[in-house]
Amino acid sequence: MVGSAMKRALPDALYPDRSHLGLILGFPWRETHLKDKSIIHLAAKVGGLQANLNSVGDFYFENHKLNQRLLESAKEAGSKKVVSLLSTCVYPDAQYITYPLTEDQLHLGPPHHSNFGYAYAKRMVDVMSRAYRQQYGCNFITAIPNNLYGENDNFDLEDSHVIPALMRKIWEAKINENSSVECWGDGSPLREFTYSEDIAKILLFLLEEYDEEHPVNIGNTEEHSIKQVVEILCEFLEYDGKIVWDTSKPSGQFRKPSSNKKLLALGWDKQQYTPLRIGLKKTCEWFKIAYPNVRGVN
Repeated sequence: MVGSAMKRALPDALYPDRSHLGLILGFPWRETHLKDKSIIHLAAKVGGLQANLNSVGDFYFENHKLNQRLLESAKEAGSKKVVSLLSTCVYPDAQYITYPLTEDQLHLGPPHHSNFGYAYAKRMVDVMSRAYRQQYGCNFITAIPNNLYGENDNFDLEDSHVIPALMRKIWEAKINENSSVECWGDGSPLREFTYSEDIAKILLFLLEEYDEEHPVNIGNTEEHSIKQVVEILCEFLEYDGKIVWDTSKPSGQFRKPSSNKKLLALGWDKQQYTPLRIGLKKTCEWFKIAYPNVRGVN
């Protein structure tokens, strides 16, 4: 999803595919394409809650291996700079921190148990980036987004995040003429959502403007309830059926606010964030055209 947004923001960059194993394994391709170049590192093995629970070891091993080899290859090739995208899940579980989430709290305790393998692998990108900076002088930086959404997201109902899952459920209820859509909880929890195109632009901004060792939170910090998101999606997907809130299912933590003050202090204007309604409208329009040929469906 973010990679696709980056291609739209920076179409002339090199985007390796699976055939370019040298990027990960350190073969000669690395010397040709990484030397004196800047890298924006978006690659990861990702999944939803159930996938993380079922394959916690795989999520740790695959991501840790990928991250180690990429950063080592960049160091060996003399890459100019590496910007690595982390995840909000790197932050410690709720009892170890105070809200809003700030970068100085990153290592104050273990992450949530539900995805600790993935979270620790991503957290180690921060550690490795700082270690290589100290020993080898590498200009490796890291950025932490919050909940992302946008075109080319994963719409697998068993393995996706909240917005793509809701979008698919509502759209399929519409086209199948179902009279209701069931949603978990009561819809009251508040979440921060950032449009994928904004993340691409911010990473390019950091590529030019930030060279320090510590991570930067980069997400839009405006909060919206899950119920608000559902109402907006129903409007844009033209679904007028009933929404059933299953309060026997968990609603989730009420708030998980983050702070982007560090990013704003660097010069990023918060007015450049795409408002949720605009981002969701663009994503819904794309989804209606692309369905069912979207990731996680077909």
